[in-house]
Amino acid sequence: MYNSHLIYLKNMLAIIKTGGKQYKIEEGDKIKIEKIEGVEGDVVSFDEVLFVGDEKDVKIGSPMVDGAKVEGKIVQQTRDEKVWGIKHKAKKRYKMKFGHKQFRTEVEITKIA
Repeated sequence: MYNSHLIYLKNMLAIIKTGGKQYKIEEGDKIKIEKIEGVEGDVVSFDEVLFVGDEKDVKIGSPMVDGAKVEGKIVQQTRDEKVWGIKHKAKKRYKMKFGHKQFRTEVEITKIA
């Protein structure tokens, strides 16, 4: 019988925190995160790990898991699509349009330990 409140994990799973956001990852995943320093091919390490687990063992940090580490390889440094915004002041004949392109780093997760 299947219980809907149980979580079945097949591979090692982790939740990391970087750039003020949290990401759920597995080994082999490619994620786009806020820009971090480095060039393509560099190995990066994420020490702020909030959760690590697989189908046999689960570790939840409070707030971080002690000794847990996630490693990844920088695939590319890119920029997002342009996001447009408008400033407007009513009855003052003022309207300004502006755009912004956020820097992103694409990282491939290689190891969860």
